[in-house]
Amino acid sequence: MKAWIFFLLCLAGRALAAPQQQEALPDETEVVEETVAEVSEVPVGINPVQVEVGEFEEGAEEAEEEVVAENPCQNHHCKHGKVCELDESNTPMCVCQDPTSCPAPIGEFEKVCSNDNKTFDSSCHFFATKCTLEGTKKGHKLHLDYIGPCKYIAPCLDSELTEFPPLRAPLIPMEHCTTRFFETCDLDNDKYIALDEWARCFGIKEKDIDKDLVI
Repeated sequence: MKAWIFFLLCLAGRALAAPQQQEALPDETEVVEETVAEVSEVPVGINPVQVEVGEFEEGAEEAEEEVVAENPCQNHHCKHGKVCELDESNTPMCVCQDPTSCPAPIGEFEKVCSNDNKTFDSSCHFFATKCTLEGTKKGHKLHLDYIGPCKYIAPCLDSELTEFPPLRAPLIPMEHCTTRFFETCDLDNDKYIALDEWARCFGIKEKDIDKDLVI
């Protein structure tokens, strides 16, 4: 009997508590709705972290314009051996590159040989050197011969020179005597071999020279 009375009291207590919880729900819902409304009404910029997306796009465009304005050499191209520099009026111009500013070569394969049989550390060093000789006779004649270090050319002996070119040149390759032969033909050392100088080198008599053949 006591058990039934205790059970009935529990049911009565739960019945009385249920309406109070249901009545509290609308108040809690209103609080949540007001909080959401207040958050949605906060304007952008109140929180330092909040920014407009457009601000980044405008800043990027301004930065690109400043880079172009500060680097006129960016779209100014120069030929091999020259680099772009700005003059006093901030105008880009091409000037000869300092050979010492060229990157150090990685290996032998980067070396090049000029037509005067001189080895350069790289094509950058060659063209920079050629640029410094621009406007001179030596610079005009200087050309890139082949990739790789220059081959060794043995010195021309006096005994070989006397036999070059009348006797041995047609039969035996004597390229290492060519330069020295030309130098001996140029009697006045003006880097130019005149017709009479050629005749003396080949043993041709002056009376047999036809000067009308010279263009």
